[in-house]
Amino acid sequence: MKGFQQARWRTPIIFESGSKGRKGYSFPPLDDSAKSTLREIVNTLPRQLIRERPPDLPELSEVEVVRHFTALSQMNFGIDNGPYPLGSCTMKYNPKTNEALASMDETRWVHPNQPEETMQGTLEIMYKLSSWLAEITGTSKVTLQPAAGAQGELTGALIIRAYHKQNGELTKRNEIIIPDSAHGTNPASATMAGFKVVIVPTDEEGCVDIEALKSATSERTAGLMLTNPNTLGIFEKNITEISKIIHEHGGLLYYDGANLNAVLGKTRPGDMGFDIVHLNLHKTFATPHGGGGPGAGPVGVKEPLVDFLPVPLVEYDGNRYYLNYDVPHSIGKVRAFYGSFGVLVKAFAYILTVGAEGLDKISDMAVLNANYLARKLSKIKGFNLAYAKEKPVKHEFVLSCSRLHSETGVSAKDVAKRLLDYGIHPPTIYFPPVVKEALMFEPTETETIEELDRIIDALTEISKEAYENPEKILTAPHCTSVGRVDEAKASHPRTMCLSWRMYKKKNHVAGGMKPKRR
Repeated sequence: MKGFQQARWRTPIIFESGSKGRKGYSFPPLDDSAKSTLREIVNTLPRQLIRERPPDLPELSEVEVVRHFTALSQMNFGIDNGPYPLGSCTMKYNPKTNEALASMDETRWVHPNQPEETMQGTLEIMYKLSSWLAEITGTSKVTLQPAAGAQGELTGALIIRAYHKQNGELTKRNEIIIPDSAHGTNPASATMAGFKVVIVPTDEEGCVDIEALKSATSERTAGLMLTNPNTLGIFEKNITEISKIIHEHGGLLYYDGANLNAVLGKTRPGDMGFDIVHLNLHKTFATPHGGGGPGAGPVGVKEPLVDFLPVPLVEYDGNRYYLNYDVPHSIGKVRAFYGSFGVLVKAFAYILTVGAEGLDKISDMAVLNANYLARKLSKIKGFNLAYAKEKPVKHEFVLSCSRLHSETGVSAKDVAKRLLDYGIHPPTIYFPPVVKEALMFEPTETETIEELDRIIDALTEISKEAYENPEKILTAPHCTSVGRVDEAKASHPRTMCLSWRMYKKKNHVAGGMKPKRR
């Protein structure tokens, strides 16, 4: 436990490495025919897109590139290094078999502009995956086009908009209801779709306050965005009543699929009364997650909404798979082409590997792990379980360290930073905002009991430190490649450096000159 030590290489950024003229790969020479073809292609490009000079790229040998990225990987933390209980993000282990399948030439080199007859295997995978997802969610038809969960949310919100517009009610129905414990992307997606957001509070049991929902629902209601289990890790026991309230007022029920991992094989959003469902394939179905992608956020809808889905949809006529652009009231495309195919392949392989019984067991183990961890951690001095004090949680739970903070001065942020010294990635902190000093844990089904006990032991030691030697926590982390970061300074516009061009400008680097190493 205390022996964890992250690598600390003195690694310059890649633009500070190498030397002019150095190469890591040599392309074969072009013959006259290839040169002619290349010139023809260049001549068709708009002049403003053609560079006057080569791009300012680093020039390195192969060994320099390999050592650079190997060093960076050793200074990083990921799911392959240790527990990653990031609440509401479902950071489960990704099977390497799926990675291999997605790296096959047949997967990597397929091009969306190919004729349909040359990509029947690709379309078959997409068709079968969308059919499986429809069955899993209890919907009629699924689009695989959205590139991530947030884009899936926006797609769902746009479908709600198109539905009410088709019915001539869009002017009147301009409100989307969202619980105060919801993911932050929910109100953002609703706003981007042109709706006003109405927030409803959480009741004492951690569920949607039914009376508040009744008061918020009216003829102006376009829909409700909800995840179940909710962000507190509690199943909305009144979901059928919630569905009835929204539908009686003419609204639609939208399911945020971020927490689907808890109910796989147990219940389906469609059966709860949801009209629109988005999924996070990069969460529930174990494709890569974190670091900005790649992701996939398919959206499924009930029958009355099928004609509003993005185009094209993948169809099968009994002889061939094809792309269907004939969707009468489609909201159009929400991204280029048909979806993140590499991610779709991994999700397809994952479902195919575990099968229906495996999906059912996944939710069993995820819920078991979460409850084991929740009960153990809530007994540690300074911590308490929010809302679900006497009831089981689902896949995740929220721990509050407000007592620890008031008694020792150690905050949720400090606890999170100290956890890194134990080789454990911190949970989500300060979310949902309805819990003070929140630590949001989701262990997922892939962690063993030994790893869960390691988390428990680490929090136990941190609690002891907080009461006996808080300074050790307040200055953490100590064993990582980078020490405590000033978040406010790091996110300030004057500090942020998001590109080599910005770096050079901020450091007054003349063209061709290298800045001093830091």
